[in-house]
Amino acid sequence: MAEVDYASKTETVLVHKNDRVITVELNRPQSMNALDVEMLKELSHVLRDIATDETVDIVILKGSGKAFSSGGDIKMMLQMDEEKEFFTVMEYISDLAVSLYCMPKLTICEIHGAAAGLGLSLALATDYMIADRNSKIAMNFIGIGLIPDGGGHFFLSKRIGDVKAKELIWEGKVLSADEAKELDLIHGVTDDLAEAVGTKTKEWLQSPIQAMIRTKKILAERNRPELLKMLELEKHGQLKMRKTEDHKEGVKAFLEKRKPNFQGK
Repeated sequence: MAEVDYASKTETVLVHKNDRVITVELNRPQSMNALDVEMLKELSHVLRDIATDETVDIVILKGSGKAFSSGGDIKMMLQMDEEKEFFTVMEYISDLAVSLYCMPKLTICEIHGAAAGLGLSLALATDYMIADRNSKIAMNFIGIGLIPDGGGHFFLSKRIGDVKAKELIWEGKVLSADEAKELDLIHGVTDDLAEAVGTKTKEWLQSPIQAMIRTKKILAERNRPELLKMLELEKHGQLKMRKTEDHKEGVKAFLEKRKPNFQGK
């Protein structure tokens, strides 16, 4: 297939191509790259195009401004009144998780600032995660009475096992980069993110990369049914959680910048 033209992509997702390497940059810096409907939709389209671009071997996912991604956009959550709209958003989220995890390229996530909630789920879908030493990493859906989506359960289980995954999800603890590395949640911690990503990219480009990609495809295809099942369970589970009093209280407390008073309802 011919090389894909990325020139017409939206401003919410920037694409930079350099020979066999593409950098995909989340670009809503004013909201710490919170993932709204528009960004989810455009990112999904960009990743689908990249997957078919045979001139690309490596994809780098990063965020503009002060953070990688603070997670799902709270305003978007509040505006989703109808189930149809909710399911549309969840389909975009599921598509992103599958596209990243099964991408026939090697993928790197470059983390700085915050990687939280849905932002962390997407980061976990990549092959290799490198974080700035001052970054903060959290699977913090529990803070607003929700469960992880975007394949968060699947990716955490694969990386750190069910027991540690449940602990991380239930506590919603904010981890330092070093803590995340110690937990084997991420691969590397650095004081110079650009240099570290550049070094890893160069290392891969000088490797038999097609053999590496083939291994990835074999493992991804084996695990794909499990990921799809998990995404389906997350979608329906999230719908139920959105109807709970604890979720309403969590969102209200977040907006009012106070500690939530959960009642288990």
